[in-house]
Amino acid sequence: MLARSIGDRILAEGSGVPFAGVASVLSEADLLAANLECAISERGQPQTKAYTFRAPPLAADSLALAGVDLVSLANNHALDYGNDALADTLQLLGERQIAAVGAGANESVARAPAILERNGLRVAFLAYVDVPVEGTGFDTRTWIALADSPGMAWAEVEDISADVAAARTLADVVIVLLHSGLEGRTEVTASQQAQARAAVDAGAALVLGAHPHVLQGTEVYHGGLIVYSLGNFIFDGFGFPENYSAIFSATLSPAGVEEYEWTPVVIENGLPRLATPTESDLVLSRVHPLP
Repeated sequence: MLARSIGDRILAEGSGVPFAGVASVLSEADLLAANLECAISERGQPQTKAYTFRAPPLAADSLALAGVDLVSLANNHALDYGNDALADTLQLLGERQIAAVGAGANESVARAPAILERNGLRVAFLAYVDVPVEGTGFDTRTWIALADSPGMAWAEVEDISADVAAARTLADVVIVLLHSGLEGRTEVTASQQAQARAAVDAGAALVLGAHPHVLQGTEVYHGGLIVYSLGNFIFDGFGFPENYSAIFSATLSPAGVEEYEWTPVVIENGLPRLATPTESDLVLSRVHPLP
C-alpha cells in the first residue's frame, strides 16, 4: 500500500524508500510478486468507502527499483479512484515491465494469467478477490469485471477451477494470488479454504493469500501449498500484531514447490525492516502449519 504517508515519503525522499529496509532479501529473488493494494495515478475521484488509497506515479518506480516482476490488482483498493486511475496504474506498471493480474479492461483480461519464465520454468499467475461488504455499505462486488467493462476477477470457485486448469496447459507451475478472508483474524474462513483448495485441485502448485492484514497458517493440500495470509508488508496505520510480518520465498520446479522459507520483518512507520532474532521468533510462531 503505497499511498497516504508512504506516498508522501516517496515524494519527499525518493522512490527507493519503501523497500530499502528489505532490499537485500528481495534482490535475491528470480521472480518477485506482490499484492498492490492501491491505485497509482493522479486521476479519479475517491469511491464512497471507508478507506481509499491512491499513490503518486513515482510509486511505480518504487516497485521497479525493488525488482517487482508482477502484482495482483484483485483486491478491495485497486479501484478506489475509479476506472481512469486503474487504467493509469496498468499503464505505469506496463511501462516498467511489471505484469499485473486480477484486474483489467474486461472480464477476459481480469481472469487471464500472466506467464513469466525464469531459468526455463514457465510460471503462470492468476488473482482473485472475495471480501465482505464494508460496514459503510460499500460492496466490492460492484467492481467485478464484465464482458464489456473494467474491473477485477471475483473468487468464484468455478471460475478459479476453470482458469487454473487452462493456465496449467500453458505453464509448468500455476500460482494463485487470493485476496479473501476476514481482516484482523488469524482463523481461516470456510470460503478461503474452499477457494484455495479448488485452485490446488485444478492444478495450482501454490496459493498465496492476502486481506486479513495478519499472518495466517499454511496448509499442504493434495501436493500443493496454501499460504492463507501473508499479512502486511508496506502499510501505515497499524500496530501489533499486523506490523509483525514476513517475506515468503519458495523454490519452484515443474513438480511444484520444492521448499519454502519465511524471512521475518517488522513494519515501522509503514515500512518493513528485517526482524531481530527475538522478533523473528514471534513472527514464525504465527505461520505454523494448520492441523
